[in-house]
Amino acid sequence: MKRKTIPRDISWLSFNDRVLQEASDPSNPLRERVKFLGIFSNNNDEFFRVRVATLKRMAEFGSKLKNMHLEQSPGKILDKIQQIVLQQTEEFNRVWEQIRKEMEKEKIFLLNEKQLNKEQQRFVQVFFEDDVRSNIIPLMIESIPQLPYLREKSIYLSVVLSRKDGQRKRKYAIIEVPSKVIGRFIKLPSPPGEHHIILLEDVIRYNLRSIFSYFGYNRYESWVFKVTKDAEMDIDNDVSTSVIQKIEKGLKNRRKGKAVRFIYDKEMDAGLLDFLMRKLNLSSKDSIIPGGRIHNFKHFMDFPDIFQKKGQRKKPFPHPLFKNTARVTDTLLKQDVMLHFPYHSFNTVIDLLREAAIDPDVTAIKITAYRLASDSKIINALINAVRNGKQVTVMLELRARFDEEANLEWKERLEEEGVKVLVSIPNLKTHAKLCLIKKKKGAHSLYYGFVSTGNLNERTAMVYGDHCLLTANRRIMTDINRIFNYLEKWKTGMTLLKNCSSLIPCPTSLRAEMHKLINKEIKNAKSGRAAGIILKMNSLSDEELIEKLYEAARAGVRIKMVIRGICCMFTENKKFVYPIKAISIVDEYLEHARLFIFYNGGAEKAYISSADWMVRNLDHRVEATCPIYDPRIKKDLIDMMDIQLSDNVKARILDNELSNQYASAVKPGHAYPMNRKKARVEKTIADKEPPRKIRSQLEIYQYLQQKAVMGLPLPGNPGKKNGAATKERQRSADHTLKTTDNE
Repeated sequence: MKRKTIPRDISWLSFNDRVLQEASDPSNPLRERVKFLGIFSNNNDEFFRVRVATLKRMAEFGSKLKNMHLEQSPGKILDKIQQIVLQQTEEFNRVWEQIRKEMEKEKIFLLNEKQLNKEQQRFVQVFFEDDVRSNIIPLMIESIPQLPYLREKSIYLSVVLSRKDGQRKRKYAIIEVPSKVIGRFIKLPSPPGEHHIILLEDVIRYNLRSIFSYFGYNRYESWVFKVTKDAEMDIDNDVSTSVIQKIEKGLKNRRKGKAVRFIYDKEMDAGLLDFLMRKLNLSSKDSIIPGGRIHNFKHFMDFPDIFQKKGQRKKPFPHPLFKNTARVTDTLLKQDVMLHFPYHSFNTVIDLLREAAIDPDVTAIKITAYRLASDSKIINALINAVRNGKQVTVMLELRARFDEEANLEWKERLEEEGVKVLVSIPNLKTHAKLCLIKKKKGAHSLYYGFVSTGNLNERTAMVYGDHCLLTANRRIMTDINRIFNYLEKWKTGMTLLKNCSSLIPCPTSLRAEMHKLINKEIKNAKSGRAAGIILKMNSLSDEELIEKLYEAARAGVRIKMVIRGICCMFTENKKFVYPIKAISIVDEYLEHARLFIFYNGGAEKAYISSADWMVRNLDHRVEATCPIYDPRIKKDLIDMMDIQLSDNVKARILDNELSNQYASAVKPGHAYPMNRKKARVEKTIADKEPPRKIRSQLEIYQYLQQKAVMGLPLPGNPGKKNGAATKERQRSADHTLKTTDNE
């Protein structure tokens, strides 16, 4: 039977290949190319820890597994993954050698322990004695019945000890490279105008004689290896055990996870390699990846900034509506404002919470948290709010993958300060990005806050492309209040979520609402009217919605998509009336936003969302999809999609073959119109104009900055056309939400 969709894991590997393309692209600054190697490696680690580990379980246990969506033929998918990964490893090594040559042209040299001059040798000896020796404990692994716990985020130096005269039996040892404590890159004394770097493992290699001299050996050979383990956390359904206890237990069990990948230096001694594989219970059926001398390239995201050519990253700037105002809140209460990160400054969100923390009329703040910055200013603002007598509630998702431990620590700190902390709901992750602030206004209360597509994390907001709607709209705030009431009273059922009339929450409503909106476009197309859908998200893998999009394409609906990562949809089919335009943009910023636009007979409907179209988001998470009511904000979003769909520098075409061809032949066009007559006019104009290079992230920065320079109408001085809407908005903001407080 022919597949209707592309396997999600194969599609994900295609995405990571696009990351590797960025490392290979000579037009990118050298430091950015090195960083993309690090991102590629880090992505691979997480892929093996989660997806490959899950597939291995599926292949091993099959239908015996409960509550797990079984992929078709997981064994065949694993074989395909191994084939692709080996090909990508070969390409990775080629790109790295290319980059090393480029680094040498800039007088940046990565030296190993055999390439040091006399001064550098003395430096490495002293550095080892002063900073390294006390941080390493060699393990003589032959004398240990079982290998000790190996940290999967670490790299290990495996050592063979022998004598040149062959009089003593060889011994094996391993040393954990303490890069987390010391750092991976050590700057060496260098000639003027040059930068010499040595890796920490090579510092250890140079000093092996000093480490093992008392064993009586005089030959030391060493190779680096790395182990990736199953990181999927099994949370049992024992009702007598708290969620926190389950997560703590899961974190401990994760340390004991089965090895799912073994990466090693292909020059490693054959006897040592066989010994390690036996000790790790690995066989040829497992992911055994021979590589080069260097492993764990994810550290290269932090390579020293010693490059001549710097990146083009520009600084975020304030939204124009906040340029000449003392308080974020004053503007927000008069009109909706959409922040577009990382172009707009995230400080506006922090300022909003700081203002609420000290405002004597603010009585309560409620907020969701999924992934927080390590030194979160969001948390600091919330703690200050509690100290100022506000009631603060934080829905903290403890099961945010790989952030579980950090979120447990945040929970403890917040509760110490008097914050009410809500934790995970059984079988549902809370992934919505919401904030509600309650403010007294005379005898009533008004509510304001925000809905976002991205995490409340000021660090990632510098590099993640997201949208954040600041609003006091009554309909939106009523539903945000409903969602928080559900998060506090989830045991009473999902009626609160089902009662939302503006926001579209998961897991109750989004799937059905998307079906309804797509069906309307299908109906319009079949009636000969213009019909179109624009989708932007991280991942598209839900088979039910993909099938609905196939139906729409066959009916004549124009579909255009920007999908950063997984795209399981076949975008080419002879039965489609119009070709589906699907691209992926991988550039300096991570495209993280979710945006859904439906032509709706010319009265476009636009939504921002925290949810991708994946089974896990639609059916197993609390998510929020928010309609955009403000026509100016809607126009901005459509304009930005116009720009992204015209990208011919960093866009790759998502075709059925996963070829990742650059969309360099694309001429400037528009997300709309949907009707044929206007499309023909645009095509004629485009054909007469020579194509220009459009790098959408730079174009969007310029688009938004131009708006900031030109300025926008002051919120308190709307034209006659918008006056009635503004008065209605102020009435809405004053409306009490008592009807939902006790639902």
